[in-house]
Amino acid sequence: MEGANGMFIVESYSLAIALCVLTMICWGSHANTLKMVPKTWAFPLYYWDQALGYVLLPLIVGLTLGSLGSSGRSLLDDFSQASAHSYGMASLGGLVFNLANILFTSAIAIAGMAVAFPIGIGIALVEGVIINYIANPGGNPVLLLIGVTLIAIAIMLDAMAYRRLKTEVDESEIIRGIVLALVGGILMGLFYYLVQRSLSADFHHLERGKFGPYAAVLVFAASSLVSNLIFNTYLMARPFKGKPVKFSAYTATGSSRLHLIGILGGMINGTGTTSNVIASQVASPAIAYGLGQGATMVAAIWGVFAWKEFRAAPEGTNGMLAAMFLLFVIGLALLIVAKL
Repeated sequence: MEGANGMFIVESYSLAIALCVLTMICWGSHANTLKMVPKTWAFPLYYWDQALGYVLLPLIVGLTLGSLGSSGRSLLDDFSQASAHSYGMASLGGLVFNLANILFTSAIAIAGMAVAFPIGIGIALVEGVIINYIANPGGNPVLLLIGVTLIAIAIMLDAMAYRRLKTEVDESEIIRGIVLALVGGILMGLFYYLVQRSLSADFHHLERGKFGPYAAVLVFAASSLVSNLIFNTYLMARPFKGKPVKFSAYTATGSSRLHLIGILGGMINGTGTTSNVIASQVASPAIAYGLGQGATMVAAIWGVFAWKEFRAAPEGTNGMLAAMFLLFVIGLALLIVAKL
């Protein structure tokens, strides 16, 4: 039985697309906070704060938009009626996502973006769109296929452009990075499907035992944080690159500014995920996930214009980047019109 209070629900396709674009921006921007911390602040230490911020954002949104609307169920009512299966799917999604994120980020640290992005994000994009479309068909499949193909090519061009930058990575490191990106990409393409299995098919008339979007995202994010006790603790003791990190370093060497930067990164990332799940019913899971993975284009924009990563790139790189941006825009546009 639905509670007296409800939640905010997306009604229009245009608003759903706007939220998916917000996802793209957030997923492509949160890593900038990692660039804001010194290299002496080890990645696993930053990741504790990032995971905390990732839970904090959906908690705030759940207690406001997820509890003060007029449709469906409020956040607390949703928690009280959900089945063990729904809790299990959302929690498994968080665990899978966290492992995927750690593996993919480690692949970037070891072998660079030129290796990690086409393998990790390329696999996640194609796998995620296909799985979610099969599970919940929505949109013109031909336009979706063409759009995903163009975005995948754009990701490869992005990687080729980064490969033209001068880096010194030996062959064994490349192989290790490929393995991490491969596994991380497969898992990254799966987590969204798992979360969708916990959601009601209709946000207006929520199924008994199923979550609305706000509760599902919060359980997902909480599971991601809890799984950090396993995955990030292991990463601290046996990092894929660099020296082991002790827990004492988190408080001994971490200032309030460093912790706030990490939490901010998690909140930006969490904004993207929350927006995407809220929009997924109207946009369709396949389109919502595909648009979200346009985050690679946003990350490239930051790299080109803010961080000036390509200022010393050889001749011809700018043309490659221009082609990459063009293919991204066309591919993302095709995903949007696929359901018009």
